[in-house]
Amino acid sequence: MNTTLQQSIERKRDLHILYSYKEIEDYIQTVATFIEDGIYAGEYTILIDNERIQLLVQHELRKRFSDEDMNYLHYINNFHFYYSTGSYHPATIEEYLLATLTPYVDQQLQFRLWAHVEWATIEGPLHVIRDVELSADKTVSKLSFPLICAYNEDRMPDHLKKLLVETHPFLLVNDELVLSELYEKNHTKM
Repeated sequence: MNTTLQQSIERKRDLHILYSYKEIEDYIQTVATFIEDGIYAGEYTILIDNERIQLLVQHELRKRFSDEDMNYLHYINNFHFYYSTGSYHPATIEEYLLATLTPYVDQQLQFRLWAHVEWATIEGPLHVIRDVELSADKTVSKLSFPLICAYNEDRMPDHLKKLLVETHPFLLVNDELVLSELYEKNHTKM
């Protein structure tokens, strides 16, 4: 990741970004740099990811930062975040997100969020994914913070890719932030 993303974050806080990845090594470097940029900016990073990847990210960050700096990272297990009720339920996810963000907002702390969205299969109803992403988009606008939603490209059928570029105003492509040409500002196609 180059300074383009960080410069964008410095200019505009309310960024809802889609990041699709293929290689786990690239993913680790990208998320580690996102967190690193946050630490240098004095911002907290909330990392919603699986335990295995979280450990790899921490290992990478420990090469760069002290324990004190690592206090700027807050980890949430993505399985618990997305499936706390036993299913991928938009209202519960929104509640969990707001409960997570409230302490940062109440204390007027700058923060950023990285959410790794994954599941065994992506065959479920797309309206559920759309609802979660639209809710996230509204929360980003309301609370003005950067959010990267990471998806494994190999697990994204074409219909899901289209839905995701429609619900994210920005895409992280080759380490650069670009506007989504399919983003539906008013989200009228529901």
